[in-house]
Amino acid sequence: MSKLIYSQEELEAESDYATPHVECGLRLHGGFNADGEYVSPRTKYRWDAINAWQRELQKQNVEIVEATTALLTEPNFPNEAQAVFLLQNGIQQPLWDSLTITGLIEARGKALAEFTPPDFQDIIVEDISGTALGHMGKGLMTAHGWDEGGKEGSALGGHDAMWFATRDLIFGKDKFPLASPPESIGRVKEGREMEGIPAEHEMLISFLMNLLMIEVRAERAFRFYEAVIGHAEVFKDKREEAKHAVMMVNRIRTDENIHVAWLKVAISEFRNFTIKKTDGTQVKGATLLDPIWKNMVHWHAVEMHEANRENNHAEMDAKILATEKGVEIIKGFKKLAA
Repeated sequence: MSKLIYSQEELEAESDYATPHVECGLRLHGGFNADGEYVSPRTKYRWDAINAWQRELQKQNVEIVEATTALLTEPNFPNEAQAVFLLQNGIQQPLWDSLTITGLIEARGKALAEFTPPDFQDIIVEDISGTALGHMGKGLMTAHGWDEGGKEGSALGGHDAMWFATRDLIFGKDKFPLASPPESIGRVKEGREMEGIPAEHEMLISFLMNLLMIEVRAERAFRFYEAVIGHAEVFKDKREEAKHAVMMVNRIRTDENIHVAWLKVAISEFRNFTIKKTDGTQVKGATLLDPIWKNMVHWHAVEMHEANRENNHAEMDAKILATEKGVEIIKGFKKLAA
């Protein structure tokens, strides 16, 4: 039988690295094995655990929740062609700002490591000791949070520092003033949506769904950055640095894969379990979760873009028009719109 119960120490355990991870003078998490391959932080046992929990779902023919970029129906702004066009015309600040804001948002993820989740066994009929839901407060959330924003007291940077290193490889340090990130990048719900369960459990399961969709959006961002930074017609004087920056993006993607995996498993487990409602009745988790997941996907795929479109376009127009040939450049930029 596969091992299903892990200690917090195991889920937070580091692999044995042959070489440390250092970029642009920054000491970063993870490292390299003897073959020079990148190894994500805290994955000595974490992948084994998540894969084992997923196999248990598959044995029971439980549907694993879909979470791929196919859910994202609205195009990225700017699109790849527009981003390359701006760089070709010497307009670098939009990409600089984007990489900076991504790093600043990643830093917020550190809060996951400081959060104490409620015990889901309190509202679930079945035993959850050998599941992802049963390990959220036993290493899964601390490891996830440290991946994003670095471990408290450690000199090693997380994804925030990795994004800044990626940016500095192609632009150099302090190229432009520090950009300000939005207050929130997730769906903010109005009032209760699962009134049949305690508020703290509803808050966390909703948060996990939000987080999973943010991770899906991140995958599309990885593809965007790789395509733009790696384009043959940009950063011609820094081809090696650009190639290295693309490699950095792929390392972050490698790290994020485990986040997508555990979130999919945990949410799928909740859908499959029998939930004890506060009124004494019982209901399948899918009955509570599915309508909210549908709304969550629609918000991240459509509503978010509709709400931000006017402001995003206005900010981009202002950056372009502030340049010497802005009026001419903006015409070419808009022609490339998806």
